Amino acid sequence: MSHRWKITVIVVAVAAIVSTPLVWLLGSPNAGQLAGASIQAATGIAALLWAVLASPPAPAPARDVVRRTGAAEAKDGGLAVAGIKHPEGSGGTSALVEDMGPSTAHGQGSSAVSGVEIAADRPGQSAEGAGTVA
Repeated sequence: MSHRWKITVIVVAVAAIVSTPLVWLLGSPNAGQLAGASIQAATGIAALLWAVLASPPAPAPARDVVRRTGAAEAKDGGLAVAGIKHPEGSGGTSALVEDMGPSTAHGQGSSAVSGVEIAADRPGQSAEGAGTVA
């Protein structure tokens, strides 16, 4: 249950529990009113306990998953990524990288990443089509 729903259920449950004594405060209840008020209180208490004791939601799975890549090689100003490259400021993204192959870079301006890189593209370099992934 999301945090917002949990708070809503708790507020409604507390309202149900608190409003039950109003039946007795407004006059002398007959048997039907007493039974209804008791059921209302029990339902409110059950909802409150459920909301308080409910387990938190499971974490969301990783959005990007890469496993067991081969080698990646960049030459002469190229970019090699054996894994995942996210643009800088992409906030809220998640990635899982396991058993990555080696990344090597040769030459001035070349770069290689084996895992996850979060950075802006450099002029003339982007992860798409760059490097060699085996």
